[in-house]
Amino acid sequence: MRTVLLASLRTHTRRYGAALLAVVVGVVFIVVTGALSSAVRDGLTADVSVPYNGADAVLDKPATADATRLLEAAPAAGADAWLIGWTLQQVTHDGKVVDSSADIAQVPDRPDRRWQELVDGRFPARAGEAVVDTNAAKVADVGIGDRLRIGSGSEALDVEVVGLADSPSAFSVASVYVLWEDLSRWEDSLYVSSVAWAGPGGLSEARAAIRDVVPTAEPMSVPAFAQLVQKEINNEVDIIAIIVLLFASIALLVAVLVINNTFTILFAQRARDFALLRCVGATRRQLVRSVRLESLLIGVLAAVIGIGAGLGLGHGLVAFVRAQWPDAHLGEASVGAAWLLVAAVVAVGVTLVAAWLPTRRVVRVSPLAALRPDDSTQVGTSTGRIRLAVGLLVIAVGALALVVAVQVTSPPALIAGGTTTFAGVLLIGPVLVPALIRAFGHVTGRVLGPAGRLAAGNAVRNPRRTAATAASLLIGVTLTTAVLTGMASSRSALADKMDEQHPIDVAITGTGPFSPDVVERVTAVDGIDAVATVPGTTARVEGLGLLPVIAPPGSTHGVLHGDLAEPGPRQLQVPWDLLGDGVEPGDRVDVTVGDRTERLRVVGGEGWGEAALVRRTTLDRLAPDPSVQALWVRAADDADPEDLAGSLEAIAVPIDAGVENGLARRAYVDLQLDVVTGGVVGLLAIAVLIALVGIANTLGLSVLERGREHALLRALGLTRRQLRRMLATEAVLLAVVATVLGTALGVTFAWAGVQALVGPVVSGAGLVLPWTQLALVVTASAVAGLLAAVVPARRASRTTPAAGLAME
Repeated sequence: MRTVLLASLRTHTRRYGAALLAVVVGVVFIVVTGALSSAVRDGLTADVSVPYNGADAVLDKPATADATRLLEAAPAAGADAWLIGWTLQQVTHDGKVVDSSADIAQVPDRPDRRWQELVDGRFPARAGEAVVDTNAAKVADVGIGDRLRIGSGSEALDVEVVGLADSPSAFSVASVYVLWEDLSRWEDSLYVSSVAWAGPGGLSEARAAIRDVVPTAEPMSVPAFAQLVQKEINNEVDIIAIIVLLFASIALLVAVLVINNTFTILFAQRARDFALLRCVGATRRQLVRSVRLESLLIGVLAAVIGIGAGLGLGHGLVAFVRAQWPDAHLGEASVGAAWLLVAAVVAVGVTLVAAWLPTRRVVRVSPLAALRPDDSTQVGTSTGRIRLAVGLLVIAVGALALVVAVQVTSPPALIAGGTTTFAGVLLIGPVLVPALIRAFGHVTGRVLGPAGRLAAGNAVRNPRRTAATAASLLIGVTLTTAVLTGMASSRSALADKMDEQHPIDVAITGTGPFSPDVVERVTAVDGIDAVATVPGTTARVEGLGLLPVIAPPGSTHGVLHGDLAEPGPRQLQVPWDLLGDGVEPGDRVDVTVGDRTERLRVVGGEGWGEAALVRRTTLDRLAPDPSVQALWVRAADDADPEDLAGSLEAIAVPIDAGVENGLARRAYVDLQLDVVTGGVVGLLAIAVLIALVGIANTLGLSVLERGREHALLRALGLTRRQLRRMLATEAVLLAVVATVLGTALGVTFAWAGVQALVGPVVSGAGLVLPWTQLALVVTASAVAGLLAAVVPARRASRTTPAAGLAME
C-alpha cells in the first residue's frame, strides 16, 4: 500500500493540492479570526485599560483602608502600586471658589506608570505640586504657575500648577492630579475604583503579593478587569464574549464546511480507484489505513502552512484596516495559544474525519457495486429520502433553537440555531440546489443556446457535486449578508435610541437669562455647526424649588437629532434625575412666575438639559415676555466631545449655567460600533476570499472529473469558446443559486440576531436591509463565479479531444 500511496500522490497531485488548499484556507480563517477577535477586544477595552498599562494585576473596588495599605506596602515588596479613584473637594483660585466638588485623583510617582498625557508643563516632582486637566483649566481660567487651594479647613492643601494634562481614558478623568502623599490626607473621603499592581514577577506573583497585604483580595488580570468594566458599562451585556464566541463559531463552521466539501468531491472521484484496488486484492483495512495516512500528512502539513500564513495575514489585515479606516479603532492583533491549538486540531481532526467517512462508505460495499455510478443522493432512493428527511428535521431543530434564542436572548442558542439550520440546508442541498438551478437554467438555455442548456444539465447531473460546489460560495454569501444586515439594523436601532435619549449634542441651561454676548461667544466656539436660542424663565415649582422652565424654540432645524417629544398642553416635563424627592410622575404641581401660577401634571423626560420643559403656549401664560434661558448646540461631525464641553463650560460656569454633554454619550456608542465594524470588515474580507477559493477549488475538481466528457463534446463539434462559455455559465448558475439561497439565510439569521442581541437593549429594533450593500454582494458573487471558472475552463478547452478521451 505504500507503493500505491506514493503512486497516488504522483498521479493525483492536483487533487491533493486542492485538498491541501482547502485545509490551509480553513486553518488560515481560524487564525485570522483569532487576530480580528483580539483586535476588536483590545479596541473595545483600550479606553478602560489605559490607566493600567504596565500593571500585572488589578484589585477591583477595594476598601479605602486596603488600598492605602497596598500603596504603602508596594515599595517594600519591590513593586509599584497606584490608585484609580478620587475625592470630591472644593477648589479655590485667587480666593474664589472655581469648583465646589472637583475630582482630585492620583498621578503615579513613576513616569512609566502615568496614563495622563502631558499637554504643557511637567508632572509633579514633589508634594505641593499638581497637574490640572486641560478642560478643567479652561473652566477655572487656570494656567501653569497658578496656585490652587484644594479642600477647606484643616485638610486644605495649597498646590502649585506645574502642568496641564489630558486623559486618553474617558473613565479615569479628574480635574486635578496630585501625588499620593498629598492625596492620602483625604483618605476618609476617598472613593477607590481600583488599585493597579506591577511587581517583579507576573500575574501569579502579583496576586500572591496583593493577598499578603489583603488576604481576602481577588486580584485579576488587566484584560479580565477591562472586560468586567466593559460588561458593566453595557448593562451587563458581555459584548466582547459575544463577539469572540460569534467569530470563533463562524471560523470553525467555515473551516469544517470548506474542508468537508472538498474531500466529499475528492473521494467521490476516487471511488472507482478504491474499487479497482479492492478487485486486485487490497483489503478494506489497507484502504482505510492508506486514506488515514494520506489525510494525516495533509492535515499536519496544512496546519503548519495555515498557521504561519494565518499569523502573517491576520496581523497584516488588522494593520491594513487600522490604516485605511482609522475610525474603526481596532486594537493590536495578538493570537493566543488556544486559537493556534484549535486551528491545528481542526486541520488534523476534520481532515481525518472528512476523508475517513466517505472512504468507509466505499469500502463497505462490494468492488463491483462501487464501480457503478452512485445515485444515493437522488431523492427517489431510500438513502436520498433519508437524507432529505434528516435535513428537514435538522432545519426544524435549528429554527426552534433560533426561536428560543429570540425568546430568552441567548447568544449561544443563537449560534447553535444558526449553525444547525445551515447544516440542515447543506444536508438537503443535493435536492434543493439542483431544483433552483433548473429554475434559473430555463433562462440561460434561451439566452445562450446549446452552451446554456448543457451548462444547466451538467450542473444538476451530479447533485452531490453540485451541492458541495455551491456550498463553498453559500458560506461566504450567508455570512456576508447576515453580518451586513445585522450591522445595518443595529446601527439604525441604536441611532434611533440615541436620538431619542440625546436629541441635543450639548445643552447649556442658565439660572437666569443669557445676554447676547454669551450667545455670541458660544456661537464662536470651534466645533459647532448650529446654535438654537431657547426661550424660558425661572419659576418656582412646587416640591422642586426654583427651576428654569423652557419651551422648544420655534425653529430647531439643524440642531436636533430626531424629534424632541413635545409636552402636553398642561404638562411639565422634568428631567428624571430631578424627580423622586417628593415629586413623582403623575403629580400635579403649582408652577409660579411672579403673580402668575399654572397647575401642571409632571411627566419625566431627558435630553434637553437641567430644566423643566413646557409648551410655548404654557410658557407665554407664565411669562408673556420670555428671555433666552438655554442654548442648544449641534456639534460638527469632527468635534471632540470632551474638548467641546470644556470650551462651553469655560463660558457657562462663570455665569452659573449648567452644561449637559449628550455628544459624549453618543460618541461612546459610536466608538463601540466602529470597533465591531472594523472587525467585521476584516472578517468579510476573509469570507470573500474563502468563497472564491472554495468555489474555484471544487469547480476545478469537478472539471478534472469530467475530462472525458468534455473531450467527447469537443469531438461532437463543441468549439473551445462554447466549452468555456458552458463552464462559465455553470459557475455563474452555481453562484446565482448560492447567492439567492445565502441571502435568504443571511437575512433570516440577521433578523434572529437583531431580535436576540439588539432587541433586549434597544426596544423596537427592527430589520434594516442595506440594499446597496446586498446588491454589491450579488454582483461580487457573480464575478466570483466567473473568476472561479477561468482557470478550469481554459485548462479544459486546451485539452485536445484525443487526449481527453484517453483520460481515466
